This record gives sequence, structure tokens and C-alpha cells, in this order.
Amino acid sequence: MLKLDKMDSSISKLDKTFWKDFFNILKPYWLHSEEKKKAWLLFFVIIFLNLFQVFLNVLFTKWYKVFYDALQHFDEKGFWKALLEFSVLATLFIVSAVYATYLQQMLQIKWRAWLTSFYISKWVSNKKFYHMQVIEQNTDNPDQRIADDVNAFISQSLSLFLGLMSSVVTFFSFVGMLWIISGPISFNAFHIKITIPAYMVWAAIIYAIAGTYITAKIGKPLVKLNFDQQMFEANFRFALIRIRENSESVALLNAEEKEHQNLMDTFRYVFQNYWQIMVRQKMLGWFTSGYNQIAIIFPILVAAPRFFAKKIQLGDVMQIASAFGQVQSSLSFIVNSYSSIATWYSVVDRLRTFEKNIKAIETSQRQSKISILPSQDKLAIEHLSIKIPYSEKLIVKDLNLTIEKKEHTIIMGPSGVGKSTLIRAIAGIWPFGEGTIKLPPNHMFLPQKPYFPYGSLREILLYPSTDGKAVPNEYLEELLDMVGLSYLSKDLNTKNLWSQVLSPGEQQSLNIARVLLHSPDWLFMDESTSALNEEKEIHLYSLLLEKLKNLTIISVAHRKSLEDFHIKKLILKENAQYEITYIQKSLKSI
Repeated sequence: MLKLDKMDSSISKLDKTFWKDFFNILKPYWLHSEEKKKAWLLFFVIIFLNLFQVFLNVLFTKWYKVFYDALQHFDEKGFWKALLEFSVLATLFIVSAVYATYLQQMLQIKWRAWLTSFYISKWVSNKKFYHMQVIEQNTDNPDQRIADDVNAFISQSLSLFLGLMSSVVTFFSFVGMLWIISGPISFNAFHIKITIPAYMVWAAIIYAIAGTYITAKIGKPLVKLNFDQQMFEANFRFALIRIRENSESVALLNAEEKEHQNLMDTFRYVFQNYWQIMVRQKMLGWFTSGYNQIAIIFPILVAAPRFFAKKIQLGDVMQIASAFGQVQSSLSFIVNSYSSIATWYSVVDRLRTFEKNIKAIETSQRQSKISILPSQDKLAIEHLSIKIPYSEKLIVKDLNLTIEKKEHTIIMGPSGVGKSTLIRAIAGIWPFGEGTIKLPPNHMFLPQKPYFPYGSLREILLYPSTDGKAVPNEYLEELLDMVGLSYLSKDLNTKNLWSQVLSPGEQQSLNIARVLLHSPDWLFMDESTSALNEEKEIHLYSLLLEKLKNLTIISVAHRKSLEDFHIKKLILKENAQYEITYIQKSLKSI
């Protein structure tokens, strides 16, 4: 659903609620899934490999002193020995880095597969995917939340956690080394001699704190900008898909120029927001690039006086530079990862918004006062009042209606009076209102616009059944012939986007063939033959009553000619009023 809503300010703060929601997203997979043991094992192996790389970096830093001291003293034997040691360390580092990446990707795809299935299940269960459009409309593009945000959440959460963990371990691994090798610094202030022990450690800490503060100040707007960018990109994709799905209508209306304008208007949000991201990232880039470049030369500049005074050797200088770089880099995790953190933050916000709205729908469903109860052989509607969402305006007021088996009923009334909404309430997907509906088993609902998933005509006829192997093609060809679509028999196993290939009338005829295949006892038709001419419509109604002997039809229709196939008539009127009458039985309805 195309929306231009902004990020919900009530959930956009990095507070306890944010972290609680974040851990609620983590818990299903890591604490409750059937894969949790394997996931934890894989996770600990990845952690071990990352820690092993930190250990290797410590050995590399110690190696710097040996190698550069050998160079300074023209020690050829020591030089080649150091190179051999480097080869061993480099080999171990490469192997651990490759497997750390490989296993992290393995964990990512396993976690994504599970979490995607989990969210799809939550979204489609109990009609939430429909209610999200009419009850809780703050979730823009829920398809993108599942397809893109879940993937981004997993990959970025893993990367940031491992990066943070490595930074913490690196800091504690190198800070002791830097404390020892950096030495003290002394200076006079107000005629007082001040000595700072391990001054390089304090320099690294102060430098990183200042850099983190400035980075946070510059980069803070990126959180909201990234949130909006994901939404605008999804809206633009949705607009493109809409044209593809309605290509015939657009082409017949010669609306190419208008659609081009609409698409560019939608893309304008993408462009303008991305431009703001560019400007903000440029500001951030100026600072972080300068920050990191200064950090490279700073420890060498500070150690240079001691080197030229011949108090330390070249190996000591390189070791100090390496150790300072590791400490400073570990303390600068936020500075170096701020763009990634901002993106991750916006992704978490989008997923927690999705979770929040799912829960709101579940609450609304539980609070619905329309009770759907089972019935044996009749449809009974008792004291049913239907409302417009978030309004006290009634569509139907205190409806009492009983339809016995084979007591075919037609629902009529002016357009927009609420006929389709009544069918939705009977189906249990409209929660706004109160009353009781006793619904018999083996029922089927046919909307005005059929839904055909991508696939073969065979799969469409069997839909939504998942097991249709026992149905022979010959029987399906017979059904197509009955509804006047025999020319499609040759394409029974041809996969296509049939909703784009078939005309509205052909789609409705194919839907009737689907009814004949599934053989319901109760059929609710919401203008399900409105795209057909009167002769074809009469033929299909006659066919349904002839082939399905136990069928009871409840129709929403406008054409008077269909009254002949019904016994009872419900007329919905303005101001939530209604009238129930009986139709004189004709030859067609007997």
C-alpha cells in the first residue's frame, strides 16, 4: 500500500523500549526455534574465529618490532626468520577470515529463512494481511519489511555485534601493550612538572571520545533519513508494479504521460531524500576521513623525538604505531560504523513498527464484537450492526436474517450502501461492528475480482488446495468446456500471469469452474459475474444449480435478471436500513 508516512516519533528513541523491542525480534529464533542449538553453536564458532583474528593481530604487532629491528640492524638472518613467521601468521589469518565470513553468511541465510517464514506466518495468519490495510494503516509496504528489512536486520545486527565485540576485545588486548611501550611524558605547567604515565593510552581515549561525540552530532539525522529512504524506495517500486499490473487499462486510456508524471512525482521523494543523505554523509566523510588519517601519523609523530634521541628503535616506533592504531580503532567503533549503525537503527525501527501494528491488529481482532459461530445447515445473522472503521457511522443496523439450506438469497441496493461489506462481515474479515453470524460449513466466497496466483491454469483451478494430484486433466478440461473456456484446455499446464492474459469475463468464468471443482454447499458471490453479458451470466447460474445439487447461493448483484435464480431478497438502503422480501419462484430457481 502506497504511503508517505513519516517515522513514528513515539518509537524512534534509543531508549529501554527500543532495546526491549530489539530483543523481542531476536528471541523467536535464538530462544524458541527448533534451530536454536545449531544456531548458537555456529554463532560461538564465528565468535571464536573473530577472537582468534584479534589474537593474531596481537602477534602481528609484536612481529613489527622484530621485523623492523632486524631491518635497522641489517640482520639478514633475523629478516628471513621474521618473514617466515609472518607467512605462518598470514596463512592462519586468511583461513580464519575466510571461514569466519563463510560461517557468518551461513548463519545469516539460515536465520533469514526462519525469520522470513515466521513473519510471513504472522502476516498471513487470521487475515492480518487484509486487516493491515483496513485496521492498522501505519505499516507502509509490509512486503518490503519481510523481503528487505528482515535481511538487512540480520546481516547488520551480526556485523555490528561482531564488530563491537572485536573492538572491545581488541582494546583490552592492546591497551596493556600500549601502556608499557608508550612510556611517560613530562611537561611543565605553571612551574609544576607534570608526568603522565602511558600518555599514548590517554591520548587514544580522549581522541576517540571527541571523535565519537562529533560523529554522533553530525550523523544523527541519518537515522531518520535512512528510514524514509527505505520507505520512499518501496513506494516507488510499488508504483511501478501497479502500472505493470494494470498495463491494459493504462494503455487503453492513453495515460502514459500521466503515469510518467506520477512515477516521477513518486521518485522525487527518493531523489530529494537521497540528496539529503548524500550531503549528510559528505559532512560525515570529511570528519571521519580526517579523523582516521590523523590517527595514522599521530603516534609516529609523538614517538619520533624518543626515536631520534636513540631511546627507542624503529621496531619500537612501529609497534607503538600499531598498538595505538588498534586501541584508537577499537575505541572509534562508533565513528567508523556510524553510517551502518544509522541504517541498522532505521531497519530495527521499521521491523518494530511492523511488530507493533501486528499486535494492534491482534488486539482489534480480539476486541471485535462480531461473533462468527458454526452452524449445521443454515446461515443465521442475529442483531448484526456493521460500522465504518474508526467511526460510529453504521452501514447496517440490527440485521436479523435466516437463510435455510437451498433458500437462495440475493442482496441488492444502491452502490456504496454496504453490500460487499456485509459479505466481508459474514466471511469474518470485517471486525467493525457487533452481532452474531452462524456460518454453515463447506462454504466458499467469490469476490468480484478473482485472484489468480502466478502459475498454470491447472494450479489456478485447484487453488487454494495444496494437493490436486488426484484430479485428472480430463476432468479439468470438461469443467473449462462447461463454462465456455474450452479453448484454454491446451494451456492447462502453461505457467503464466493469467490475470493479465484473460479478460475480466474470462476470469469470472474460470472462477465458476473453480467452484464446480471444489463443490461447496454454500456459495457467497459478490458481483462475481458482473463482467459477463446477461446470457452468459444466466448460463453460469443455471450450471451451478444443475451440477451442485446441495448448493445454496447468496449473491450480491445489481441485475434484476438474477432475481429469477433466488428465493429471498435482502435490500440494503441508505441510513443503515434494510428490507427482506420473498421472490416469486420462477422456473430458473426451482
